Amino acid sequence: MSDPARDDLPPAARRALAEAEERRRKAKALEMPTELGGREGPEPVRYGDWEKKGLAIDF
Repeated sequence: MSDPARDDLPPAARRALAEAEERRRKAKALEMPTELGGREGPEPVRYGDWEKKGLAIDF
């Protein structure tokens, strides 16, 4: 499969992209233990902020 957007890249860039794709494919998802008593909803620090009761605090 040839990607037209990558056809104009130098060979070294194509190799780097192929290596990165292979690393991503081989990487395992992190197996995190289930949190007991944690907050509901999405992870509150996903944007680098902590929000609790409507107040946001930057780390």
